[in-house]
Amino acid sequence: MTSSTAPRTTPDEPVWNGLPESMLRLRRLLLVVWMVPLTVATGVLLWIFAGPVWAAFAAVPAFFLVWGWPMLARNWRSWRYAERADDLLIQRGVLWREETVVPYGRMQLVEVESGPLQRKFGLASLQLHTAAAATDATIPGLDPEEAERLRDRLTELGEARSAGL
Repeated sequence: MTSSTAPRTTPDEPVWNGLPESMLRLRRLLLVVWMVPLTVATGVLLWIFAGPVWAAFAAVPAFFLVWGWPMLARNWRSWRYAERADDLLIQRGVLWREETVVPYGRMQLVEVESGPLQRKFGLASLQLHTAAAATDATIPGLDPEEAERLRDRLTELGEARSAGL
C-alpha cells in the first residue's frame, strides 16, 4: 500500500491566477513618488517655520514609506482570480478577505482599460459590470494580452448564458 503526500484536488476546484509582478513595481513606485517628496517637504517646512525639533515629525511619512513597502507586497499577493464553469471568482485582501463571485450570465459589460502608468508598466485592468451595481468587480494589473483574452472569453460565456452581454 502506498501513501501519497500530495494534496487531493477535485475537478471542481478552481485554478487560481495571480497578478504580474509589474503591478507590485508600479504600486511601489507610486508609494515612493508620493512619500519621498512629502517626507522632504515636511522636514524642510517644519525646520524653517517651527525649528529643528519639530522637523523630526518628517519621520512620520518616512515611517509610512518603510511600512508600506512590505504591505504592498502582501496586498499584491492577496489578489487572485479563477475561471469556473459558471462564474468568475475574484479574491483579495490581507486582513479582511473578500471574494467576489460574478456569474457569467449576469455580466452586462466587460471593459479593458489601461492608463498611462499602466501602459508604461505593461498592465491593463479588467472591469466587470453586472445588473447589480454591488457585484461589479475589477481585476487590476493584468498583462494586456491576458486582460483581452479574459474579456473575450467572458463575453463569449456571457452571450452563451444569454442573460447579459
